[in-house]
Amino acid sequence: MRKKGWLAGFVSLVLIASVMSGCSGGGSNGKAELSDAKAAGAVVKLKMWGGVPPEAGPQEVLDDWNKDHPEIQVEYVRYVNDDEGNLKLDTAIMTGQDVDLFVNYSASQATKRVTSGVAADLSTLTDYNIDEKMGPEAENWKIDGKFYGVPTTKSSYFVALNKDALDAANLPVPKDWTWEEMMEYAKKLKQGDGYGFIQNTEPFVDPIDSVLAKEGYTKADGTSNLDHPLVRKWLESLNVMMKNDATTAPLGEQLTSKMPVEQMFLSGEVPMLNIGAWLLRSSNNFTDYPRDFKIAFAPVPRLAEDAANHMTRGGLGDYISINAKSKHQQEAWEFLKWYADGGMSPMAAGGRLPASKDADQEAALKSMLGDKGDTYDQESLMYVMFDNKTPTYVRTVPQEVMDLRSQEYEKYFLDSQDIDTTMAEMVKRHNEYLKSNPQK
Repeated sequence: MRKKGWLAGFVSLVLIASVMSGCSGGGSNGKAELSDAKAAGAVVKLKMWGGVPPEAGPQEVLDDWNKDHPEIQVEYVRYVNDDEGNLKLDTAIMTGQDVDLFVNYSASQATKRVTSGVAADLSTLTDYNIDEKMGPEAENWKIDGKFYGVPTTKSSYFVALNKDALDAANLPVPKDWTWEEMMEYAKKLKQGDGYGFIQNTEPFVDPIDSVLAKEGYTKADGTSNLDHPLVRKWLESLNVMMKNDATTAPLGEQLTSKMPVEQMFLSGEVPMLNIGAWLLRSSNNFTDYPRDFKIAFAPVPRLAEDAANHMTRGGLGDYISINAKSKHQQEAWEFLKWYADGGMSPMAAGGRLPASKDADQEAALKSMLGDKGDTYDQESLMYVMFDNKTPTYVRTVPQEVMDLRSQEYEKYFLDSQDIDTTMAEMVKRHNEYLKSNPQK
């Protein structure tokens, strides 16, 4: 992702400076305290900020809640989950706009907001056991040993495949494949001047994190591990795909054109797309994205030669926090518990399955596929979402580290910096960050 310069840094500093002492969601009895409005019998109005388009599930969720809870009405505010959108959310919180609940889509963003004091500590609330409800993978979302949000979804990342194109090329649907094998698939599936493989920018760097989540972002001596050989392999291989093989879009072209990668895949223009489960909100929408091919699914290819040394991004996601400055924390908490325990089921139509053990998973699965089930290779879909036993990680690398490495690898992909300089600069800047932030 691209950093938005001095403004993003300024907002982060202002957020930190704006922390108010005593901003906690907990009361002495282990429950959020009743707001003055609720105590007085008035209707409480909440605003929930999230990155999913309202028509892809959120509006139906809120309609269900609002119908049954006239005393607490929730409004949805959409922000796009990119640098600009996250800056919009942070600015809204900092300037005191109405933000009662907000969805974090990475642990990096959540940690940044916790550090800035804008996420209420939910560990003080004892009437809902997040560990018990969500299972052992919830541990990945604890920040300094505490929950500042509830991870609400089963999160999957995968490569979506045009099954008809695979069949025509006599290629099987992979269940475990390497980066080199994916590159060969891209060559065989490429048609004319088109691409064989394309990526959504959100999981663009997941191959790097799949290595460093396993090996460590720092070495035994505490210095940067961004010069890991597999980091270099990813950079050089992807550069070959962009420049030599012409099997994937050059990064510069993708960023400047805001390339509609989902549309390009669903139109049949590109046969492989690296993305997450949110693809289903578009692939189920035949009105805006008509298609005449079946979609299959494969795990994200691994850089490591040995599968035992590989991790994949996934587990739990959609970490929903309560604004520490909200005047309606109890009402927000009541809504959040309902949402997590199955109220969010309409979100499954967009690929977001509820994580809570108390949610109706059968109903969620039915909602996810709707009447389009026969347009998917369901065996491979179930595999990547439920049966793939590869260990998962949640991206926890600090946002500052994500920014510095993206700034350097963009120079490489844009031909303004060679690979050796890129590796050296990433390590140098990471080490400088580590010296200034030894706890990281």
